[in-house]
Amino acid sequence: MEIKDKVFVVTGGGNGIGRHVTLELLARGGRVAAVDLRPDGLEKTRELAHPYERGLTTHVLDVTDNGAVEGLPGTVLEAHQQIDGVINVAGIIHRFAPLAELSREELERIVDVNFWGTINTTLAFLPTLRSRPVAAIVNISSLSALVAFAGQGFYGATKGAVKQFSEGLYEELIDTNVAVTTVFPGNISTDISGNSGVKMIDSGGRNVPATTPERTAREIVAGIGKGSFRVLIGTDARLLDKLARIAPGLATRIVAKQMKAVL
Repeated sequence: MEIKDKVFVVTGGGNGIGRHVTLELLARGGRVAAVDLRPDGLEKTRELAHPYERGLTTHVLDVTDNGAVEGLPGTVLEAHQQIDGVINVAGIIHRFAPLAELSREELERIVDVNFWGTINTTLAFLPTLRSRPVAAIVNISSLSALVAFAGQGFYGATKGAVKQFSEGLYEELIDTNVAVTTVFPGNISTDISGNSGVKMIDSGGRNVPATTPERTAREIVAGIGKGSFRVLIGTDARLLDKLARIAPGLATRIVAKQMKAVL
């Protein structure tokens, strides 16, 4: 897919990966409807989008509110006259804690944002995307969907659900005009903890490699251009993905040891 002159909806566009995907698409000549729960985050994205801000509209919306999401395609079409892609970035983590210590409220919030939020937007925009000559759906999963991480096990479970949903949708749309890409970021240097309302764990002085959100955005947008099935981001994601395929038990024990040392 050519990015220039295409219109993309980006959820989570007010911070982190979503913000930088928005900026990257604009810089490549695309137009973007950035969606986020926080108006201040969207305003900051708009400030950073200069001099491409003419191609940007911002939409304050909660992706867990299916009624509001169902009205979003009409709003975007009114602003941009077309919609060529949806990039589901909005997501949160939970407290770094064993599963048994998480409250039911925390568990349901993670499911609502990470899983249902992705489903809501995908289903709302799919009919419009099917009407375009070429279109794209991009869902952000996680490295933790490929290898479990103690202390973020339920977050990983929701991202595993996103993976299965996304790859199942890929199969259903394989002979259509809609390409479906699933993205698996490793450790990205964003403030996902702060945006999720939780405290980051102390790494114990360990230097944890991280990919910048700018590079992450470039790789995601490149994947859109190629119509990639999967995009793995970061050396950690690529190495652990390979190890998990070759020796899943070993990969799990390595991660368990690392997480035990920092929890």
